[in-house]
Amino acid sequence: MNLAVILILGAIGLGSGLIIYLANARVPHKVKGSEKIEEINKILPGINCGACGYAGCFAYAQELARNASTATEAPCTVVVQDPEALGCLEKALNIDLDALAINKKALIHCYGKSPVIFNYSGVKSCRAAVQLAGGYKQCPYACLGFGDCLKVCPQDAISIDREGGMAIVDCDKCTGCGLCIAGCPQNLIELVPAGTKIAFRCNYRPLKDIPGREKCQYGCTHCRQCFKACTDEAIIWNKDKAIPEFDIEKCTLCGKCIEECPQCTLELFTEARTEARA
Repeated sequence: MNLAVILILGAIGLGSGLIIYLANARVPHKVKGSEKIEEINKILPGINCGACGYAGCFAYAQELARNASTATEAPCTVVVQDPEALGCLEKALNIDLDALAINKKALIHCYGKSPVIFNYSGVKSCRAAVQLAGGYKQCPYACLGFGDCLKVCPQDAISIDREGGMAIVDCDKCTGCGLCIAGCPQNLIELVPAGTKIAFRCNYRPLKDIPGREKCQYGCTHCRQCFKACTDEAIIWNKDKAIPEFDIEKCTLCGKCIEECPQCTLELFTEARTEARA
């Protein structure tokens, strides 16, 4: 009787194994399109920073496999900085990717050195400090210098100028991931094309004055001297924001706008910002 049970169980096991073998031989091992996703995913850095707007590198690879134009609309900033990886991605997606056109850098719209109007002794965080009367500096839109942006930068491209009391960006290290933008409660940071030539270092909003607060001595006075000085029509005056905007294609870096600015609000974007201001 025991022998019969053993034989029956053995037959069932043998039959089950045969069924599994046949099913495994006939069913595809990979989901359709997964090979393309895996190929793209191997090119990506794998740091899952989320700067591209997707949950991680694999999710981004899935989207690229579906829509190759995502590589320019929401580029992986790490790949853009790596010519070899960018070339591999071009081949995988069968498209041309212009690194200069899609490469971005972080620009902080603040000159720094806005006078302190009261001693802040709370949590050393820009987001916390701004909750108290809009910050402790004369300009209510000034960089508070506690480094909330620095803490989220994956490239160690941001440091704090202690003398000027503000964050500064090392353009050589910055990949333009944009994570610092969400980290700044003052909305000081903007991603601009890597080819940007002139930096506008002011974030004061004349249409949103706060009683008892004013711009610092370096704030834009909206005199339009830069606009008038430009002979290349490279400066557009934004009437809604009352600030200058720059056409990098027309700008010849003549420097006239910087020379004519009475507030020192303009400077070369490529200027090294890793040392304290004089």
